[in-house]
Amino acid sequence: MSLLSLLIALAADRTLSAEMWRFNFYYQHYLYFFSKNFTAKQGTIASAVFIILPVIITYLLLDIIDNPVVQLLLSTVILLICFGCTTTRDSYKSYLISAFRGEETTTKMYHQQLLTDKNLPNMGFGQALIWLNYRYYIAIMLYFIIFGAAGAVFYRLLTTVIEHKKAQCIASAAEKNAEVQSTSAEVDKAEYDGLDEVPHEGKIAPNIIAGCQNHHDVLFWVDWLPVRIASFGYMFVGHFSKALPVWLESLFDNKKATHQVLIDVAEKSEDIMVNEDDCTAEPCLLVRLAKRNVLLVLAVISILTLAGFLN
Repeated sequence: MSLLSLLIALAADRTLSAEMWRFNFYYQHYLYFFSKNFTAKQGTIASAVFIILPVIITYLLLDIIDNPVVQLLLSTVILLICFGCTTTRDSYKSYLISAFRGEETTTKMYHQQLLTDKNLPNMGFGQALIWLNYRYYIAIMLYFIIFGAAGAVFYRLLTTVIEHKKAQCIASAAEKNAEVQSTSAEVDKAEYDGLDEVPHEGKIAPNIIAGCQNHHDVLFWVDWLPVRIASFGYMFVGHFSKALPVWLESLFDNKKATHQVLIDVAEKSEDIMVNEDDCTAEPCLLVRLAKRNVLLVLAVISILTLAGFLN
């Protein structure tokens, strides 16, 4: 049934664009509900409960349903909501339109806006699309096929929390700044200079000895194996011989950021020899590569399911 849910969700992903099919629609409602009803102070416990609660509810809901058809429909709907991101797709379209028109400033604005909205470190537009394609499709497919709908909810909720971290930090700092100004207090300017350095998915991997200190550390280890599986797929849909050394070098490297592992292998898997003035060539090439990789992952899942290795 998991394979059938995957096929239906991937086929319907682009056709269902209404707000009710967007994950952020439910995330905002859940965030409002949680903030009103959970009275504990913000911290590790509250953060853990915020993510684990929907996962447990999803698991129990599907577990108590005895009808396989209802289970299939509910799992497919949940997967469809977790899949994709219309804002990223719209940013890609707007970027291409402005680039074809020769609007360099607008093109750079869309690039920076995407990095800001998704709380990503500085990277190329095509590189960001490679990483977001993994995040919104391949990773969710892998977690869904192994852990069911609850796994897909867990991964998408974790990444959504991280994406909203920067906005929350900026809003919190702005509110604090307003309070300081209202009381006419003298505050050291350095306290606010760090706004441009809001934590994001940086290039430094977490220390395994220190454990998981925040959402970024959790996501690093959650992504560790799926990223290497996804990057392995890039070798098969691209230049295997060129990408293999990079993949082997990163295979057991626990110090390299997960997004960098995926991007490095993806770029080696595709011939990116384009005009430096053409800012559309690289994103288009990498997006086509990412689409081929999604189809490969789906094909492998289908074969393993038909062979009986996956249920």
